[in-house]
Amino acid sequence: MNTTPTAVVTGAARGIGAAVARRLAADGFAVAVVDLDEAACKPVVEEIGTAGGRALAVGANVADEQDVRNAVDRIAQELGDPTVLVNNAGITRDNLLFRMTVDDWDSVMDVHLRGSFLMTRAVQGYMAKAGRGRIVNLSSTSALGNRGQANYAAAKAGIQGFTKTLAIELGKFGITANAIAPGFIETEMTAETARRMGIGFDEFKAAAASRIPVARTGRPEDIAHAVSFFAGEGAGFVSGQVLYVAGGPQD
Repeated sequence: MNTTPTAVVTGAARGIGAAVARRLAADGFAVAVVDLDEAACKPVVEEIGTAGGRALAVGANVADEQDVRNAVDRIAQELGDPTVLVNNAGITRDNLLFRMTVDDWDSVMDVHLRGSFLMTRAVQGYMAKAGRGRIVNLSSTSALGNRGQANYAAAKAGIQGFTKTLAIELGKFGITANAIAPGFIETEMTAETARRMGIGFDEFKAAAASRIPVARTGRPEDIAHAVSFFAGEGAGFVSGQVLYVAGGPQD
C-alpha cells in the first residue's frame, strides 16, 4: 500500500507552480502537476523523477467542472488520495477599466475563482476522509488594488475571502486553508508584462527592486518555501491566514 502523501499543484507547468511542485516533491510528496496542457507538464514531472521523486502530469482546465472531476479522480487512482492542494493556476488580462472587455473579466474570474472553487470542492472529500488536509491558495499583492488590473485584483481579493471561509468550514475536519500573496516574482508572466509595456525585463526588474525594502525581486522558489511551510505538519495550528511574500510590509 502506498503511504506517500499526495499533493496537487495547479498551473504547475512553469513559474511559481513548477517551483512549488519541485519543492513539495523534495518534501516527500507525490505530486500531481496540473496544467491546461498535459504535455507542458512533462518536463517538470521528468525533473522530479530524475531527482528521485514521484509525479504525474495531468492536463485539465480548472474552470471546467467535468475536467476537474476527471483530473482529481485520476490523481487519486494513480498517485493516491490528495491531502494537499495548491491552487496556483492563473492568468492575466490587464487593461484599464474602460478598455476591459467582459471576456477579459470573465476569463480571469473563471480561472482564479471558479477554478479554485472547483478544485477545492473536488479534493476536500479526500481530505476529510483522511482527517487531514492542507489547502494553499495563491493570492497577490494586487488584491490591495493595482492600476490596470480591476479583474485580477478583484479575483485575488476574492481568493482571500474564499480562503478564510474554507478555514472556518473545514477546520473541524483537520483541514487548514491559507493564502500566499506574492509581490513581484520573476516569471514568464511578469516578463510578458514588461514586453507589453515595451520595457526590457532587466530594466523592469530593477525598477521593481528599487521599491522593495529587501532590494530585490522575488523568485518562484521564495513562494515555494512558503507553500512548503503551510503544507507541512508544523502548520497545523495556522489557518485562515494571508501571507504576503513581497520583500516588505504591505498595506
